[in-house]
Amino acid sequence: MSLISLPSRSRRLWPLWLMAALLLLAGVLLWQYWSQILLQSVLWQKVLNREMTQLLQQVAEQPQQAGVTLMLFSLAYGVLHALGPGHGKVVITTFLATHPAKLKTSMKLTLLAALLQGGVAIGLVTLMLVVLQTSSRQMHLGSYWLEKGSYLLVVALGVWVGWRALRSLRQQLPPQPKLQIHAIRPTHQHDEHCGCGHAHLPSAAQMDQAVSAKTQALVVFSMGLRPCSGAIMMLLFSKVIGVYVWGVASAVAMAVGTALTVSALGLLVQRSRVLAQRLGQAGGSHPSAKLLVPLLALLGSVLLIVAGVALWQSASPGIGGGIRPFL
Repeated sequence: MSLISLPSRSRRLWPLWLMAALLLLAGVLLWQYWSQILLQSVLWQKVLNREMTQLLQQVAEQPQQAGVTLMLFSLAYGVLHALGPGHGKVVITTFLATHPAKLKTSMKLTLLAALLQGGVAIGLVTLMLVVLQTSSRQMHLGSYWLEKGSYLLVVALGVWVGWRALRSLRQQLPPQPKLQIHAIRPTHQHDEHCGCGHAHLPSAAQMDQAVSAKTQALVVFSMGLRPCSGAIMMLLFSKVIGVYVWGVASAVAMAVGTALTVSALGLLVQRSRVLAQRLGQAGGSHPSAKLLVPLLALLGSVLLIVAGVALWQSASPGIGGGIRPFL
């Protein structure tokens, strides 16, 4: 029986192996051409930034015509700006790859984080330059400490996820067996409605439990607390030339563009994880399968802690301003 089942099981697993091969090929190509992709993205951002600064100057004279074009360029800038590497993508990809979150929850997290990032930039510039009327140097220092704070939240998210994973593992592990004597009962029988304890995919209740409200809040704030550098520069320039309202609108359009890119990335990661789980059903169930979710969450927590510490140590104050190609 085993000789017959093994070949058939291998045939059922071919989509999983094909997906793994395609992902490996994509990773190799991305590694080989990543520097060229990043350089081209930076060049496009510089062109868009130059066009947006010129459009801001034209807004004062022709607000209707130049304003619409400014919004389109700002949206495109947000999309391109989110393509570069950054801690936001590290957080969302690690979290979604190791947690059985619903598609709706995944999209909500990416959207809220991107909008929060733009909102933090608007709030910071408005508070420091408009309300308190401080210097741009002090404003950039405030942005630097917000960035450091977001990295601390990444570490806190990793610790929180790890603690929940360890607690779940402790609950899943069987207790120490004790010698007990039971009466002999009839043999267990199966029918067409018998689940037999095999749960290949987590249920909706399990997914809701795996991603609590506190965890979602940590994900959003760890991604969005760091203000967008491009939005800050547009807000500063619009404040200088007296069209600050249009600078705020441009920052919002950038946030929407960023949300589109990060949401697409989150969708790709979430659907890939679900597809891998479904293809894994062909391999049959195993008593240790229930430990997979907490073990993945524990792995994700380690990655988040390492990434948060590395980002904290590498952060430096950008006193001179400028646009960085990373989120």
